[in-house]
Amino acid sequence: MNRRITFLCICLLATFALQAQTFTGKVVDEKSQPLPYANVVLLSLPDSAFVTGTVSDESGAFILRSEKPDLLLRVSSIGYATLYNKVEKSNLGTIQLMSDAQLLGEVVVKGDLPKVQLKGDAQVTNVQGTILEKAGTGNDLLSKLPGVSAEEGTVNVFGSGTAEIYINGRKMRNASELDQLSSDNVKRVEVVRNPGARYDAEVKAVVRIYTKKAQGEGFGFDNRFSTYYKYGWMVLDQFNFNYSKNKFNLSGMLYGSNTHGGDDKTLVTETFLDKVWRQSNDLRTRGHDQDLTAMLSLNYQFNENHSAGVRYEFDRMPRYMWDINSYAEVTQDAALYEENVSTGWQNRPGTSHSLNAYYNGQAGDWNIDFNADGLWSYRKMLQDMIERYTLAGEAPQEQRVTSYNKDKNTLYAAKLVVSRPLWEGNLSFGGEYTYTDRINNYVNEQGILSDDHSNIREDAVSAFVEYARSFGPLQVRAGVRYEHLVSDYYENGIRIDEQSRTYDNVFPSFSLSMPVGKADLSLSYTSSIYRPAYWYLRSNVTYVNRYTYESGNPLLRPSLINRLSLDASYRWIYFNVRYIHGKDAIVQACNAYSEENPTISLLVNVNKYNSDKLYATLTLSPTFGVWSPQLTLMFLQQWYQVDTPHGQVNFNNPIGNFVWRNNFRLPLGFSFDVDLGLDTPGDNETYHLNDIAWYANVGIRKSFWNERFSLHLQGTDVFSSNRMCGTFYSGNRLMTIDQDPRRLIRLTLRYKFNAAKSKYKGTGAGQDQRSRM
Repeated sequence: MNRRITFLCICLLATFALQAQTFTGKVVDEKSQPLPYANVVLLSLPDSAFVTGTVSDESGAFILRSEKPDLLLRVSSIGYATLYNKVEKSNLGTIQLMSDAQLLGEVVVKGDLPKVQLKGDAQVTNVQGTILEKAGTGNDLLSKLPGVSAEEGTVNVFGSGTAEIYINGRKMRNASELDQLSSDNVKRVEVVRNPGARYDAEVKAVVRIYTKKAQGEGFGFDNRFSTYYKYGWMVLDQFNFNYSKNKFNLSGMLYGSNTHGGDDKTLVTETFLDKVWRQSNDLRTRGHDQDLTAMLSLNYQFNENHSAGVRYEFDRMPRYMWDINSYAEVTQDAALYEENVSTGWQNRPGTSHSLNAYYNGQAGDWNIDFNADGLWSYRKMLQDMIERYTLAGEAPQEQRVTSYNKDKNTLYAAKLVVSRPLWEGNLSFGGEYTYTDRINNYVNEQGILSDDHSNIREDAVSAFVEYARSFGPLQVRAGVRYEHLVSDYYENGIRIDEQSRTYDNVFPSFSLSMPVGKADLSLSYTSSIYRPAYWYLRSNVTYVNRYTYESGNPLLRPSLINRLSLDASYRWIYFNVRYIHGKDAIVQACNAYSEENPTISLLVNVNKYNSDKLYATLTLSPTFGVWSPQLTLMFLQQWYQVDTPHGQVNFNNPIGNFVWRNNFRLPLGFSFDVDLGLDTPGDNETYHLNDIAWYANVGIRKSFWNERFSLHLQGTDVFSSNRMCGTFYSGNRLMTIDQDPRRLIRLTLRYKFNAAKSKYKGTGAGQDQRSRM
């Protein structure tokens, strides 16, 4: 009996030992850069039968578990030669894949890579080998993804909001980076609608862009010249350069632009105060902006496991001048009260300096990512307006209003993320510290409004832990983030206790994903926060016109947000449904400025009500020979209470959005795009869209000399049909906007010589606080 028990114990221990066998490693490309989503498979010897498999994560790391001995490792990825290694130990180390030019060429010719897939928490769109390579700039590319729009570096994800952008793991710091990025250098794009615990709780969505591997050492450059016309001729030129030698990499960018803008619209504002006031205003503005930007980054790769670098960026906007002309008729209880003609200008010059230093390394199973950031910036706003008004039955009068506002910002931040394999999964944890100092000075020369000298200083500390593991086909990711923020408010150097706040918040998140047949499903939940911008927290009152002032609100609280999302993909079909619940929504309210001035309305942001929204997105992306259509149908239904001059109203009218994009691959290497879009009337928060708005965009692209030189001609809103006509409600005030659309014609020329991407790996710190500035 004792022998049997002993024998059974030995068998159980042996079985446990086999079950506990875990294999870890990291996949990199030929430049020792992490290679995410590589296929990693264990095969049995000698029959090469499949045992188990997985894909590498963002850092190239992977974890496999097997009970069988005598195993063969197979690692493959699109565009790389497949690698086979005999498994001799549990730590498989760093596995380097080399490019396979023949395989890559076949992929480009066929162009049949899946366009949209679900992998983990992300909607992944392969760009390499598809027609998306010919989209143009990074902005053009992102605007062609399901449920994504991009304009001038601002990226919005339908149902989520403004997204943070990462390029090869580095946080995008300048909106022009998307314009400088060429779509034919992008490998894939990942859209994360419910960011996990490693991202700041204010982050609504994340877009991760991965570019193709560098093409070689030496010097290379990429120059882009663009000219376009809308309200006047505009030009920009951007010169990117890169130098690589052995382990050293130097890259930089010079950018200059001279642009003209404008805005023509009719504003009808009704305010229900002591009397019913109605302002009918024809507003015409013309702008002239100049911008200069320079960036330099240094990167040194000590070996395949350790790299460090520093990056500096300077941005100077010497001119941001707008001429303002308006004519208004003012009625009091439907009787003509005043005619008003206003002319003047506003200039908002600014300068910023930003610095980032990073270290990225691996020590055994530990991956370390450290970033330190500094930002120093200021922005002025100078305004000079002359109002000529005539009261009914009286002589004309004139009033001059001048104001000066200067915001000065200082930011210091540090962020550390550590990850390692644990219990057959992957554990990530880290923290972030951010210090911000914002000084605001406001002066009104005529003394119509009080001057303001305020200062907000904030210390923000956060910590997170996140764990991911696969249970067969089911992938599970769960995390929690803690944020502690202390905000001190000063007026004229004196701390104001009532307006100084301390916040402690905990934000859980999780995601589940797995294949069901040939489809992929993902369910995710995120708890997050929206902290008001510093401009909303100011205490001073600013002048809009004789009947309207606008104020900040130092007592404004953050809004807490919960998001639940379900994603599904099957071949060329993608579907997302998303539910969002917001607490203490921030809305604009209107009241009388004072008892002494009941005719003047004061606009201020306040916390009021909760909100519920349901979003749904369906995208169909088949391919028919030379024609690649993409139809996206989006739907928004909200349950939202809004204060109106006639009482509280439920804004529950749904909004539909339809986008039909078409690409045609023409003979002689030409590519032709036709995009159509339409929005239906409905409600979105306190805004009601009154009429249908639609647009048509076209573009044609041709490249020469093996893609070294390209020409891209685009027309945006070619029929000038995208008219915005809607009404905003702010308690006792409603404002209807009818904005005139105007087409834009753009010509872009790009020339590349031995172009290679930068090896800079800094991801940045303090991004949420920076965005509030």
